[in-house]
Amino acid sequence: MHASSSDGLEALLSAVDACGADPESPAWRDLARVVATAAGADPAMARLWPSHASAGQPAEVALRRELAEELHALASRDPATRQALTEWLHLHPGPARTARGPAATANLIGGGSVLHGPSVQARDVHGGIHFHPPSPAPRPCLPVPRQLPPVTARFIDREADRRALDTLRAQWPAHTPQVVVVSGLAGVGKTSFATHWLHEHADSFPDGQLYADLSGQTADGDNGPVSPATVLEAFLVALGASSVPAGTTQRSALWRSTTSGLRLAVLLDSAFTAAQVRPLLLGTPTGLTVVTSRTNLTGLRVDGASVHRLEGLPAESAVELLAVGGGTRVAREPSAAREVVRLCGRLPLAVALASARLALRPHYSVSALADSLSRGRGAVETLHVDGEAVMRTALDTSYGLLPDESRALYRRMGLLPADRHDLSLLTALTGDGEGMSDIGPVSDVAVHALVEANLVEETGPDTYRFHDLVRPHARRLGEELEDPGRRERTLRRFVDWCLSTAASAERILTPSHPLPGHNLAAGTVPPTPLDSPEEALAWLDTHRNGLMGAVRNSARLGWHSSCWRLADLMWPLFLRLRPSQMWVEAHILGLEAARRSGSRQGEGRMLTSGAIGLRNAGRYSEAADWYRQALEIATADDDVRQQAQAVSGLGHLSFLARRLDEARDHFEHALRLRESIGYRRGAALSRRRLGETALAGGDLATAAEHLHRAGTELDSLGETYEATRVLALLGHVLDRGEDPDGGGRRLREALARFRTGDIRSEHWEARCLEWLGQAAESRGDHAESNCYYEAARDLFRRLSLEDAQRLDDRLRRS
Repeated sequence: MHASSSDGLEALLSAVDACGADPESPAWRDLARVVATAAGADPAMARLWPSHASAGQPAEVALRRELAEELHALASRDPATRQALTEWLHLHPGPARTARGPAATANLIGGGSVLHGPSVQARDVHGGIHFHPPSPAPRPCLPVPRQLPPVTARFIDREADRRALDTLRAQWPAHTPQVVVVSGLAGVGKTSFATHWLHEHADSFPDGQLYADLSGQTADGDNGPVSPATVLEAFLVALGASSVPAGTTQRSALWRSTTSGLRLAVLLDSAFTAAQVRPLLLGTPTGLTVVTSRTNLTGLRVDGASVHRLEGLPAESAVELLAVGGGTRVAREPSAAREVVRLCGRLPLAVALASARLALRPHYSVSALADSLSRGRGAVETLHVDGEAVMRTALDTSYGLLPDESRALYRRMGLLPADRHDLSLLTALTGDGEGMSDIGPVSDVAVHALVEANLVEETGPDTYRFHDLVRPHARRLGEELEDPGRRERTLRRFVDWCLSTAASAERILTPSHPLPGHNLAAGTVPPTPLDSPEEALAWLDTHRNGLMGAVRNSARLGWHSSCWRLADLMWPLFLRLRPSQMWVEAHILGLEAARRSGSRQGEGRMLTSGAIGLRNAGRYSEAADWYRQALEIATADDDVRQQAQAVSGLGHLSFLARRLDEARDHFEHALRLRESIGYRRGAALSRRRLGETALAGGDLATAAEHLHRAGTELDSLGETYEATRVLALLGHVLDRGEDPDGGGRRLREALARFRTGDIRSEHWEARCLEWLGQAAESRGDHAESNCYYEAARDLFRRLSLEDAQRLDDRLRRS
């Protein structure tokens, strides 16, 4: 810049004015970096950068002048801004300025003067003299960052996924930043896919491609999620920032200013949370951010992100990957090849290892590989490269680096028939007084060591799971290194934890269901804290496979009381979520266990509850047999409540067989029994059944009367779930009768309740949707009815294939 302040400002104004008219020019893009540097010293500078200019529109003259004046003023007091501005003027000096006229005075120098600094020796000097300090040598231009990892040579397929991302990008609103989350299981190839797709679109990002691994393996060797501040510093330096602010907020602001208008791609790999990603998002519509994560990062939807879930390879593509090493053997044994990729979970990582094994053994058949993978320890133990079990070696190395507590925890987790592990469960596994403390934080430290070693992943607050290929390794170590007594104690504590937490969920969700006199013994493993009905149902849903594993192991080990008690405590899970196959299996095992333990009360409970599961599975004759056995036991024991339960169940089977008179007789009998012992809740449920029977017979007035009385009684008892079921039925009756508006209003209210909160039920949500579809169809609104029917069908596909087929048939006829 010139020695004269006014001349320096004049030169800057000229240069800014020249490039501001063309926001696509290199000078204007370079000026953006100068402004970003200035914003590091004075964040208010960022507001002067014209955001609309980044969209290809020239900046207004007044705004360009204000920008130049503020930059000139800041350069006088901030060395970094001054240096950046000087270098920019050197590269982009702007148009030549008109020479000034001669000065009005002459310069006279006496013979005794002493001059310091630059001087001019001349006889007469006319006009102004400007001294220009020598310009510093410009720093070498930084290369455009191209940080993406290289693409792999064996990348196969993903055509549908590529098209999905292409479509997302093409449909993105032009004025909003583009953010795409690629989610999926570990080993599914998220990083390879995202990298390959971004390389294909490299020409769209001439200003660079940046990459950061957020998974926790940092350059300095520290473990734990990489902080946004660390990533921002690296990104800003890569884009040429000469200084970086200290705080995350300031760095994020400078990051958005620096990248404004740049056509830049950013790959944020293996993200943990939306909060970790959010400060790293680009603020410009000209850039693209791709995030990979094992979770969907749904919190980023608030920021406009779209989520694309990456599944395992299609079976055909997985077979193609297997053929890279297997060659023609794969084509000759197609069934065996499909079995191999199934055993590998169609995960590219596991399939690639299987392919490598075939490549190393050219005479090894695909059938032999499938047999090997299906036996023993599975893919972790079986798949080798260069004679080494690569995955087992890696897992053994990670295991060996763990603290003693974490190694013991890892082994014991592997022994459990569970796919989810609560922190309270893990605490219970270490709290047996044999060299490991029962203090919660110790287990917290132990499990977090497993997370840091990537041996388990956190799926929610204090909830963890093994990767599919890690679990067999943990099980092997548990079976090899834990003695038989320890293995049994570990399973015993797991079963006790299932019993205690399921009992808590039962008390919260179905307070009328617990069996009197069957409280858990004192000293049982403490349960996972459940503070609300929503938490209780979510816990049952999340841990359903582990609960069923506990039932099976109790039956296998002869823990008969635990077996039938746990099957009984799982009632809210069966009632709300209706996993029919699990329901039936649990009660078959529970019935045998109750008989072996000599508990007639348990036997009766297993028969009546199990009969409902058999009925829901369409096994009506078996259900009727179980109900009759339950009725015999209850009659012999003079248990009126159980008699009513069995009679009501027989009535429901008659109802489903359309023997309505027989069903009504059963329900009226059950009502009299329940009223005789003052069982108000049971009586209300009998009235609900009578209302359903009247509805099926076309007697809408009687149906409405029974349902009104049942709903009023259940509301007074605080039975929200049962009252809402009655509300839905009443809405359906009124819709078919004289009050379709009132019926529709009640159905929509019931639907909203069944979708959220403590009475969530997919089964009843589907029924409400179907009835709303019928209501719309009766009004002649076929578009609305089809929407309701499709939504109901999608839910029934997970719950009842028969109901789903009925709705499919209905949609085809519409």
